[in-house]
Formats: sequence, C-alpha cells, structure tokens
Amino acid sequence: MNSVAGTLGTDLFGDARETPATLDAFLAQVERRAFRMAELQLRQREDAMDAVQDAMLRLVKHYRDKPAAEWSPLFWGILRRRVVDLQRRRKVRSIVVGWLGGGRDDDGDELPAWEPADHGPGPLDRLHDMQSYADMVTAVRQLPPRQREAFMLRMLEGLDVAETARAMGCSEGSVKTHLSRAMHHLRDQLEDWR
Repeated sequence: MNSVAGTLGTDLFGDARETPATLDAFLAQVERRAFRMAELQLRQREDAMDAVQDAMLRLVKHYRDKPAAEWSPLFWGILRRRVVDLQRRRKVRSIVVGWLGGGRDDDGDELPAWEPADHGPGPLDRLHDMQSYADMVTAVRQLPPRQREAFMLRMLEGLDVAETARAMGCSEGSVKTHLSRAMHHLRDQLEDWR
C-alpha cells in the first residue's frame, strides 16, 4: 500500500516541497497537483480547471498578504469548497432536468447537456492504462468525501494534521479519524498491490 500511495503521490502529485518565497511560485508549484486532485473528485477536466483557477484567484485576491506558511492550507481549503460547490450545482441541475420532464422541453427536443462533453484522451488518460493507478483511483473515489479529502490532503499533498484540519474546516481529531478510516478502507481494497 505504501509503495502504491508513494508512487501515486510522487508521480501524480509531486513531492511535498518547501513553501516558495513568492505567491506566484507557490501557485506554480501546486497547480498540477491541484488540477489532478480536482479532476479526481469532479471527473471532468473543464470543471477541474475552473475549480483550480477560481481557488487560485481567490487566494491571490483575499490572502496574498498572509505568511507563506499559511498559503497551502488556505489554498486547499478554498479548492475543497469550490469542488463541493460544483458537485452541489451538478446535483441541482440533474434534479431540475428531471423536473422538466426527463431532459426534453415542451416541443420534445433534447435539452442542452449539463455536463461538458469529453474531448478525447489527455495526459491523465494515458496514466489510467496503468492498472495500479486505476485501482488506486477507484478505491479513493469509493471513499466517503471527508475521508477522501483527509487522505488526499495528508498523504498526497503532505499537509500536517493542523493544516489539514484548517483546510477541511474541522478539528484535528476529526482529521485523524477520517484518515484512519480511509487508510483501513484502502488497505482492504488494495490488498493485491501490497
């Protein structure tokens, strides 16, 4: 399990590094990891790009004067809230489409699709060919949302317990509980990769 999580963390999310001296350098450092994390949760490239861009803009706009050590938990907390907002918006849209008669307007024509179209394979699609990666993604996606957030922020992003608690908006004890449950579930799901 540790080798799979370590490989996933290094290959996909990069090494946890020292906090850069400038906000631009910090954003450049976390951009790819943030996009991958958002895409894993949202399952749509366009939505993931929007979420990351919005989180970056909000960090710059509201928190640029904060100390560099606070940028990481602030950024990941903003991104988490943006992802949750997009997931809620999708759910509301699907309910509205259902209320409107199952996706057709009064003339019987198809209503516009609420989800962006898939525009073909990208760099992450090549990574999905690796069986261990596919199994890890499946197992992580099966985690309840709070367990998934705790796992990704602690194990893949490398935040400490206090930073993760601030990013998730919960207590340090809750972070430890969510992470413990996530690790137990992942160990069970990924037993073949040990």
